[in-house]
Amino acid sequence: MEFSGVKRRKPRLVDNQKNACYPHSLQFYLQPPSENISLIEFENLAIDRVKLLKSVENLGVSHMKGTEQYQSKLEAELRKLKFSYRENMEDEYEPRRRDHISHFILRLAYCQSEDLRRWFIQQEMDLLRFRFSILPKDKVQSFLKDSHLQFEAISDGEKTLREQDLIASSPSLSGAQLDLESVYKIPFADALDLFRGRKVYLENGFAYVPLRDIVAIILNDFRTKLSKALALTARSLPAVQSDERLQPLLNHLSHSYTGQDYSTQGNAGKISLDQIDSLSTKSFPPCMRQLHKALRENHHLRHGGRMQYGLFLKGIGLTLEQALQFWKQEFVRGKMDPDKFDKGYSYNIRHSFGKEGKRTDYTPYSCMKIILTNPPGQGDYHGCPFRHSDPELLRQKLESYRASPAGMDQILDLVKGTHYQVACQKYFEMTHNVDDCGFSLSHPNQFFFESQRILSGGKDLKKESSQPDTPQPKLGVQKTKDASSALASLNSSLEVDVEELEELLQ
Repeated sequence: MEFSGVKRRKPRLVDNQKNACYPHSLQFYLQPPSENISLIEFENLAIDRVKLLKSVENLGVSHMKGTEQYQSKLEAELRKLKFSYRENMEDEYEPRRRDHISHFILRLAYCQSEDLRRWFIQQEMDLLRFRFSILPKDKVQSFLKDSHLQFEAISDGEKTLREQDLIASSPSLSGAQLDLESVYKIPFADALDLFRGRKVYLENGFAYVPLRDIVAIILNDFRTKLSKALALTARSLPAVQSDERLQPLLNHLSHSYTGQDYSTQGNAGKISLDQIDSLSTKSFPPCMRQLHKALRENHHLRHGGRMQYGLFLKGIGLTLEQALQFWKQEFVRGKMDPDKFDKGYSYNIRHSFGKEGKRTDYTPYSCMKIILTNPPGQGDYHGCPFRHSDPELLRQKLESYRASPAGMDQILDLVKGTHYQVACQKYFEMTHNVDDCGFSLSHPNQFFFESQRILSGGKDLKKESSQPDTPQPKLGVQKTKDASSALASLNSSLEVDVEELEELLQ
């Protein structure tokens, strides 16, 4: 796959060529793409794939996999993002092409650490499981063949001959179900997990596996192949990163936020300083509630806390004048000389509002940025409580927020499974008395605006909460760009790099 800054015209393919390229809505991604694509399309596909996999993760925790609600919501997400999901649909070439290319792009981004590889593999497995579950039965054999899986469905005669053994070995099967179920003859070594659970019939070195159980074997093979592929990709990554067009994207992609842009100030001035204490207990996410409490008690926050909390307040509507007044009042209460504040801190606040330096409108931190970058140290209060707190301290904090014992157990189980954003979403649902909040939480400011929407009964919605989630500005404003201008737009489409601001604040 080659990349250019110019948007190329895609080659026209006739129907039989399209079918040969992508015969199924699911695949093992055995062959990398070989066509040329533009940097614009590279970025768009990467961001859409990240959105899809984050939805897969969230749905997998919020709903039981395989249930009707899980299936319908995931299908809706695939349809919205224009990825393939069903066989026998017209005009499926482009969704399948998007699926194929975007998978390989994310391999480059998510091969860089063990945690990223583990997360990527799990979401891709869940996506494959869903697609296989809706694959028509008459397409299964051809999919297995195309995936280089040497599994053959046995004939009805062979199935009748072994009927009693098959039913006895598969407790979920009855005689009537077996008549309608395909059974596959699989080498014994490929069915070890089923053998350990005593859920399969063995004969002469082969396992006879009903269709309903074969997905476990397919997923195991897919995991093995993808794990090896990611290890090989990681080994080759230095050569890819030497391409200056791709390095910024790959470095940011795994931590990127792709939802609503909360740096805009359309709601500026809609909150007053005397509302902040009340809002902190009603509508702040735990990370910001923790920072606010520390600021009120200590009358000071260290660099990481000032950055995280200051940009959040800016995003919920604090104007520059209000921010200067808010921080100055609190620091002066901590016995800081007002002149010292004006000389040492006011410039940095104006800088974060884009009024100093390179005049960048800095973006409030997303959940991913808070979780994955700049972990808190001794004396710090920034970070994500679900990621960076000791479990017992987290339990005490939740108790102080009057969380129910059952709710705390659910949240701590999610934290134990490293589902930090979903744990925060569960906290949101618990504190707002809703069974399903109806969104996938990915940003502290999203937490605030959704909270305000619920507490106001859906009236007088903030500008951010009344708009659908959309990606931040993308590269595709112009149809042709050189590599340097493409990278400039790319950096603005992901989270703004705050290194310059951090250096100023240290």
